[in-house]
Amino acid sequence: MNKNSLWSLRLGFSGKQSNLIQNMGLPKFLEQSYASKLDKNVPSFLNNSPKSIQELRAKRQALKSTSPEEAKELLKIELQVSQEMKAWWLEKMITEEFPLREKMTCFWHNHFVSTFQKVKVNHWVFQHNQLLRENAFSNFKTLTKQIIQTNAMVRYLDNVDNRRDKINENLSRELLELFTLGIGNYTEDDIKNGAKGLAGLNIGEDQAIYRKILENNDTITYFGKTGKFKADEMVDIIFEQKAVPYLLTRKILKWFIYDNPSEALVEYYGDYFRKVDFEIKPLLTKIFTEEFAKDNAGSKIKDPLVYIIQLMHELKVEQLNPKLIAFYLKQQGMDLFNQPNVKGWNGGKEWLTSQIYLQRNNAADLLCNGKSLSRRKQFNDDEMINESMNQLVKVKLNWNKTGNNKTIIAELSDRLLFHTDDNLQKDFEAILKYDFNPKAENADSAVLRLFNAMIKTPEYQLI
Repeated sequence: MNKNSLWSLRLGFSGKQSNLIQNMGLPKFLEQSYASKLDKNVPSFLNNSPKSIQELRAKRQALKSTSPEEAKELLKIELQVSQEMKAWWLEKMITEEFPLREKMTCFWHNHFVSTFQKVKVNHWVFQHNQLLRENAFSNFKTLTKQIIQTNAMVRYLDNVDNRRDKINENLSRELLELFTLGIGNYTEDDIKNGAKGLAGLNIGEDQAIYRKILENNDTITYFGKTGKFKADEMVDIIFEQKAVPYLLTRKILKWFIYDNPSEALVEYYGDYFRKVDFEIKPLLTKIFTEEFAKDNAGSKIKDPLVYIIQLMHELKVEQLNPKLIAFYLKQQGMDLFNQPNVKGWNGGKEWLTSQIYLQRNNAADLLCNGKSLSRRKQFNDDEMINESMNQLVKVKLNWNKTGNNKTIIAELSDRLLFHTDDNLQKDFEAILKYDFNPKAENADSAVLRLFNAMIKTPEYQLI
């Protein structure tokens, strides 16, 4: 695979940006990615979802006073809004000229996990997602302070149940274990005292707020410091600890480049991360430019997002209902806004189980044959998606129609496969034979069969 195609996949979701990287050079491409425009408008599908505490209380009251059938209908509407939000985000991933912001938003989405299944308020989930997008390239410490004080996070990690007379440690624990330090770099006393500092941090209008009647104002000792600390001061203390940069640099390396990054790399980039005071932009620039110079293709299994969006880009599929893509991702274990637990998606080998591999091959067959991603009914009452299931999709594969079988195989291999060998070459030549005529009436179909064979190889699953 050529380096520009490889890094288009790593910094986005398909080979769409390959020519941009080649023509602009990676440093300029990164600059443009960091400067990408941010849409701050609230999507229209949220218009009728509760946005304020007052609206939420009114909706809850309505649920209590309606029949079970009517209550079920109201809850189903919010579930449909959640499906709309998945589709909205997928559209952004697919259509952005510089998709690194969305790729990084998805990284943060899997770092600071907060699911619709638990939060159950779409507007809060959107606010959480938008905060990650706005701060995708900003400062890790600042983002940590903001994200633990979102309505979505205090609801998701049960801090709404954390009060001075009944301490709940969930948010305090995950702030240390999963968000900043990692296991082994704190004590149980730090968790308990941190929970006291977070007690009373509860639902507010635009973000979580401390409620005086619920907060705990005891003097606590937190990582050796004693005082009456609240969320911001606690995060400041956490970021003074030696282990802070390495948890995130390891996760960034795993998200973009290596399923198993070396500890030497984690420490090298982590030391730099501390040096730049936890600014994300210079860290990403250093990682991407230095790793770009290395021969490291095939070091990571594609996640389902990259797999399906790359496939759609290669086949020039434009009319596929994004809700079907969202459902496909759910089948693959990458349900947006609904990770399996607070640890998020593990990635790595979990993205290539035998079941997932079979589902990928089925998706390849369907799209290569101009069919939709699924042929069975889902989203029971969503007429639009059930209509689109049986809708034929137009596919068009780009290839050089002046070449012969070997040049066409080389062209596709160069943008699809991280590695090829003699055995693969023989398999491909058995499909596209030596006497292949690119001008023949069935030429497109023959090259599409070759393409379908390539994307079913293990070599296509890696970047």
